[in-house]
Amino acid sequence: MVKKISILTATRAEYGLLKPLIKKLKEMTEFEVQIVVTGAHLSPEFGLTYKEIEQDGFQIDEKIDMLVSADTPAAISKSMGLSMIGFADYFQRSQPDMLIVLGDRYETLAVCLAAMNQRIPIAHLYGGETTEGAVDESIRHAITKVSYLHFTSTDLYRNRVIQLGEHPDRIHCVGALGVENILSESLLTKKELESSIGFNLDAPYALVTFHPVTLEDNQSEIQMKSLLSAIKNYPDMKFIFTKANADANGRVINKLIDSYCSNNSHAVAFTSLGLRRYLSALQNCSMVIGNSSSGLIEAPSFGVPTINIGDRQKGRLQANSVINCKAENESINKAIALAASDSFKEKAMNAVNPYGNGDTSEKIAKVLLKFLINDEINLKKTFFDLEM
Repeated sequence: MVKKISILTATRAEYGLLKPLIKKLKEMTEFEVQIVVTGAHLSPEFGLTYKEIEQDGFQIDEKIDMLVSADTPAAISKSMGLSMIGFADYFQRSQPDMLIVLGDRYETLAVCLAAMNQRIPIAHLYGGETTEGAVDESIRHAITKVSYLHFTSTDLYRNRVIQLGEHPDRIHCVGALGVENILSESLLTKKELESSIGFNLDAPYALVTFHPVTLEDNQSEIQMKSLLSAIKNYPDMKFIFTKANADANGRVINKLIDSYCSNNSHAVAFTSLGLRRYLSALQNCSMVIGNSSSGLIEAPSFGVPTINIGDRQKGRLQANSVINCKAENESINKAIALAASDSFKEKAMNAVNPYGNGDTSEKIAKVLLKFLINDEINLKKTFFDLEM
């Protein structure tokens, strides 16, 4: 009997990671895969990135709008409420055999709660990770507790999910989909990338992504200004910005980026580069700057130095190609100088990525087959106690 799987995506970055898994599951006759799109994908302000999914040849089975046009904490709570209402109707109508979610975003938690109430088993990618500077930390662990199957990127993270009381038989270490994307995508040359983005890359350039640090009140604007002030000290470098996501204060960051790029010809900004152009930019850049997880997960596979600013990614496993610095002008300046040095470039080129070797979607598919086709799911979970 064919099993119906719903795959949720709400942001450009999340879809980019899910893409190889979607492709893999759609090739399997045992599954009927439905792609459900929500959140920033459907917002003109964030680039209507659902179109990237369609451009990749995937059919979107459902679009569920839930994003309130503000990024205050109250607006995010309202968006979560709209998400639960919209997905309650969807799950009642569709009745999938499994919901697959990735990550730690607020809309994902709301969707998972609606699925839990509908008694739909949830498979969660990337529990057990820690990001101490963001509310995502709590959201990720909450999603873990309402999920049935768990796919972690490292053994350390698998052990943390066990610590949360989930049974080891339902937790599978599969590596990171981001690494698989690097090995499977056909990437652009530097010249092709220049032509695609309409920006001359005749000098060393950095790829910059800075998201709000949601547990540090009123700091997003201050930290972004510090980053831009540091970047201005490097007029002979080029900078490609990818804008912040739809978290609290994301719009403040994006306005600062737009203002900087309009007044400085060595910088350009994009709401979304799309997966292929983003990885191509990553492959050819001199360094990654910001606080995005891609600097820790994907960048080491290219041998590219990463400057990880502030606490947003604090607690995540890192390769030795990562430089951690404070979200302050002087600290960022020192980090850029170090990343540009020949000795650190060589160190980054020899870095070992701790997030797997690129066969993640194959591993996930095998686990889903085992549990869904053999009807091994029992939602009456027992709490797994550690031996004292």
